[in-house]
Amino acid sequence: MIRWLDHVNLRTADVERMVRFYVDVVGLRLGDRPPFAFPGAWLYAGERPVVHLVGEPGVAAAAIPGDPLTPLTLEHFAFAADDPESFQQRLEAQGIAYRRSLQTGSGRIVVNLRDPDGNRLHVDFDPPAGSP
Repeated sequence: MIRWLDHVNLRTADVERMVRFYVDVVGLRLGDRPPFAFPGAWLYAGERPVVHLVGEPGVAAAAIPGDPLTPLTLEHFAFAADDPESFQQRLEAQGIAYRRSLQTGSGRIVVNLRDPDGNRLHVDFDPPAGSP
C-alpha cells in the first residue's frame, strides 16, 4: 500500500539555483546526501529528503510541449503545508509568479508555481476551519 510521496528526483543544469529556489521560496532545507559520484543536493521537509537534485550540465530547463526531441519533464508534484498566507507573502516578496485556487470538492487552497527550470509544483493547504 502506498502511504505518501517519498521524494521527487529532478535533473538540472544549475544545482545551486535550484537549491536557492527550494530553500528560499518553497521553504525546504538543504540536508545530508550520500556521497554519490555525481553532483546534486537533497532538500528536506522536516526530517524527510523530499526533493533530490541531480546536476547534469547539458540538461534542458524544460521540454517544449509537442517537441519530440526534448526530454520528458515532470508534469507536477505537490507538497502539503500550513499557513497559505505566509507562503503567498514569501512568493510575492521574491517576485515569484503563482496562481492560487480552491480545489473543487475538498475546499483545499492550492498554490501553483514553477521552479527555475520550469517544473510545475503546487503547495496544498487544508481548508480553513469551518469551511464547507
